[in-house]
Amino acid sequence: MANIKSKIKNISRIETARVKNAAIKSRVKKAIRKAREAILENSPKAQELVNKAHHEIGKAVSKGVMHLNKGARKSSRLDLFYNKTKTQ
Repeated sequence: MANIKSKIKNISRIETARVKNAAIKSRVKKAIRKAREAILENSPKAQELVNKAHHEIGKAVSKGVMHLNKGARKSSRLDLFYNKTKTQ
């Protein structure tokens, strides 16, 4: 444990950020999972859930939780999956 007052505050700040970032990452994963499940079930709400996943990914990128390229990759792979299963 840190002894310096500023480092103690820094540890607290880092922990707060870690919890917030974990929640955002979890929200993104959950949105992608729900979208993929809807796509596999040929649900009529699949497109809506894909759009929601894109929205969550965009929010994570804008908050700095996820790198821009990683967000683009996740969005692209979700779109590829959607288009691939839609045509089959």
